[in-house]
Amino acid sequence: MHAASRAVTIGPSKVRCPCHACAFFHSGDEEYELLLPFSKSGAEAGERLFHVVDKAHIGERRRRLAEVGIDVPEAERNGQLEIRAWENAYLRGNRFDQYAMLALIEQVLKDGRSSGFPMTRLWANMEWALGDLPGVHDIVEYETRLNHILPNYDDVVVCTYDLNKFSAPVVMDIMRTHPQVIIGGVLQENPFYVPPDQFLAELSRRPS
Repeated sequence: MHAASRAVTIGPSKVRCPCHACAFFHSGDEEYELLLPFSKSGAEAGERLFHVVDKAHIGERRRRLAEVGIDVPEAERNGQLEIRAWENAYLRGNRFDQYAMLALIEQVLKDGRSSGFPMTRLWANMEWALGDLPGVHDIVEYETRLNHILPNYDDVVVCTYDLNKFSAPVVMDIMRTHPQVIIGGVLQENPFYVPPDQFLAELSRRPS
């Protein structure tokens, strides 16, 4: 199915694919309230779910998915669900390499397609960037470079941010790197979005 004819529901909103949304929340419960139904509908449609979370929260993620009716062990066995810790995604080698992560995201989306799943729904918690590890300050550049890749795939990528933990300047930059934004549980086309080449040029002019 072509992206132009496919839409998914997140909260009260429908969005056309491909979708690269930043989702801002004030609590984990708020995040789960919106994205658990999004995950459940994907599972029921036979789509692939790929989650990246803090390893300390993997157990909770599995439990929450099971509570909304997803057969987590079976979905993990058949490849429909994969939950990765940050250390196996963003922070491989105890550092953030934006180019390695861009390659991983593209491989995940390709694998979903080659495995016969009609769509991949990727839900990534971004608090790994709050740590003091090499490369984490490249998060804004990484998010904008994703926009060179994601339009090639009919998938949904949601990057979640806790507004209590990220600074206002980072939040504003992150917002400008996502074509769609979720605020207050409502997804909308993002009027502040800046195309990747334009935003990368702006970043290159900033003092280091």
